[in-house]
Amino acid sequence: MVLTGCTKCIKYMLFFFNFIFWLAGGVILGVALWLRHDSQTSNLLILQFEGQQAPGTFYVSVYILIAVGAVMMLVGFLGCYGAIQESQCLLGTFFFFLVILFACEVAAAMWGFMNKDTISKELTNFYDAAYIKAVDISGSPSKDSAIKVLDVFHTTLDCCGKGDDNALFKQVASTLCPRKSPEDFLKSQSCHSKLIELFSEKLYLIGLAALVVAVIMIFEMIFTMVLCCGIRNNPGVY
Repeated sequence: MVLTGCTKCIKYMLFFFNFIFWLAGGVILGVALWLRHDSQTSNLLILQFEGQQAPGTFYVSVYILIAVGAVMMLVGFLGCYGAIQESQCLLGTFFFFLVILFACEVAAAMWGFMNKDTISKELTNFYDAAYIKAVDISGSPSKDSAIKVLDVFHTTLDCCGKGDDNALFKQVASTLCPRKSPEDFLKSQSCHSKLIELFSEKLYLIGLAALVVAVIMIFEMIFTMVLCCGIRNNPGVY
């Protein structure tokens, strides 16, 4: 028996939202892959200094996004197919996975909010550790390695130093930032500021994508419940 009236309208609205959900999954997967292979973050996060790898907390969130995007595409397809087939079984399975995804997204959002400054702080500390060795005038064994690490930061972020123009920094500025002239030192931003700016922009993008997906999920859960009730009340529809 074919659904009629408002229930039929909800069926096609659910299909439409599921299609948008499937597309959103593809967009999130694409954005996550872009964030993973973005030259700025990749150049910084592959660095090693004194046997320590640059902190990779940022990649944890990116890998989660990749998994979420892939699952969203699968679940979106399941929802589209369930709506068209008017199958309570498929719609019930879809609703179950949707609730799980929504709960995971809320948990990830809470974790991200509590750790929003962690990524930039970890990389700032990593930069500072190399900076201290690089400006060491006593000739530290790891000085050359530290200068190479700083060179990657300065080239990638177009910055120089920590923002403190003390006498020691001015002595070694030409070594730490060989591509900049003395006039450029006054204009360039500190690497601390650039790191905060870089990851704030990327986390804002992730947060915006998560908010849009959460709104779509809420509408889908409502439409799925209404459609399931409509199918149940129509004899001959399974």
